Amino acid sequence: MKIALLSRNSKLYSTRRLIEAAQARGHEIHVIDALRCYMEITSNRPGIHYKGTILSGFDAVIPRIGASITFYGTAVLRQFEMMGTYTLNESVAISRSRDKLRSLQLLSRKGIGLPVTGFAHKPDDVEDLIKMVGGAPLVIKLLEGTQGIGVVMAETQKAAESVIEAFMGLKANILVQEFIKEADGADIRCLVIGDKVVAAMKRQAKEGEFRSNLHRGGTSSLIRISPEERSIAVRAARTLGLNVAGVDLLRSSHGPVIMEVNSSPGLQGIETSTEKDIAGMIIDFIEKDSVNKSTRTKGKG
Repeated sequence: MKIALLSRNSKLYSTRRLIEAAQARGHEIHVIDALRCYMEITSNRPGIHYKGTILSGFDAVIPRIGASITFYGTAVLRQFEMMGTYTLNESVAISRSRDKLRSLQLLSRKGIGLPVTGFAHKPDDVEDLIKMVGGAPLVIKLLEGTQGIGVVMAETQKAAESVIEAFMGLKANILVQEFIKEADGADIRCLVIGDKVVAAMKRQAKEGEFRSNLHRGGTSSLIRISPEERSIAVRAARTLGLNVAGVDLLRSSHGPVIMEVNSSPGLQGIETSTEKDIAGMIIDFIEKDSVNKSTRTKGKG
């Protein structure tokens, strides 16, 4: 297979591992910076140019699109889709997952466990908004935040009101969520490929921190998850339409709750913690699913 790997940095761990896994299986793989692509949008003949050449003949695309380039990155991916190329995660699914509010609304509609979440526009509604999520302590999240940036815990009612009003005064879009105290600064990252959780790790926040992101000094370790946690992770990925996803959940007193569904999960933490060849599993999935999708498409014809 000839595979395009959309990544801005070929030295990143996840990018390197996917290259190694593809080459080990005899595939030709090219790292392509989505921001250097430019598109020819012509009736019946869509095309993509890259550094002065036309991209053609690709059998599959692996999107590793950073949050900061979601709009342009998904436009490039969509162009590949218009050209009939198989994409590991489709552009519309990535867009859904990057919109925190939309993804929570979709998961809520499917009855998937979530922390109680509030969203409002006017400062006049702050008091009722806080009450809606069970009062302080609570968590306030910027919709555009990533890797724990823009996530604040308000310990008291007064602090919650001040932070929410400050964000609203800056015209920032925020979510207000109940604080899951019993999680004790830990969450679980489930790596979903297709209809299976292929690996899971526990991420523990460092002392004095409630955000468990590895980028913020959290630590990771192998963990055994329950059938309920396995099921909710797969359902969350499927609801957003993702073939590969990092599903983050918390263990709450009322069962597992989804915090986020990541469409470009990093591989370093999960491969190190579980000692599993996740990159290889992703390439194996592409080999099978691209053939199945081609067969399904031909069947419709």
